[in-house]
Amino acid sequence: MFRIPLLVALALSITFGVGILSAVSALKATIGFGAIALGPWVAFPNAQTADTDPYAKAHRARAGKLLYGGAEGLQFTAAKDDNGDTLTTACSYDIVGTTPPARFWTLYTATTGDIPLRPSADLPGAINAWTVLRKRDTSFIIHVSPVARPDNWLAVPRIGAFKMVLTLLDTPAAGSSGVIDLAMPKVVKTGCGNV
Repeated sequence: MFRIPLLVALALSITFGVGILSAVSALKATIGFGAIALGPWVAFPNAQTADTDPYAKAHRARAGKLLYGGAEGLQFTAAKDDNGDTLTTACSYDIVGTTPPARFWTLYTATTGDIPLRPSADLPGAINAWTVLRKRDTSFIIHVSPVARPDNWLAVPRIGAFKMVLTLLDTPAAGSSGVIDLAMPKVVKTGCGNV
């Protein structure tokens, strides 16, 4: 007598459970379609527009983040170095070169789950266009390491894998299709351990 309702309830539970898990895993897997990769740096320029794909809209709603408008800015992330190796806090890296044209830019480190890394209060956790020390040709070298470095240094706590987030604000690249021609800074591994 209770066998058929029990089987129906079990089938519905399994169906809804698998559907929810597949939707959550799809949202964690990607921000959406239309990624632009420039070396290790990846951006989703259409993620915040009205005509974006449904995955990007769902990801945006789930994350609850305020995204930049089409002409306001563009956010690039790098989870690998220029050799294709995953970034890890056991190693040190140099960010070398220049950023694309922008009125202002910021660079910080985050976990692979998009949570900004916060080193202790007296260590630098972010750097921006106003605070970076530049060479005569306007290029820069930013050291990303758990060990103190001279000049431009981003401290990272030893947590394992991480990524870097470069945000360009008020940039012509955000509103144009010429984003593929941009030159991004290189991410170079300089050593692992206490080097």
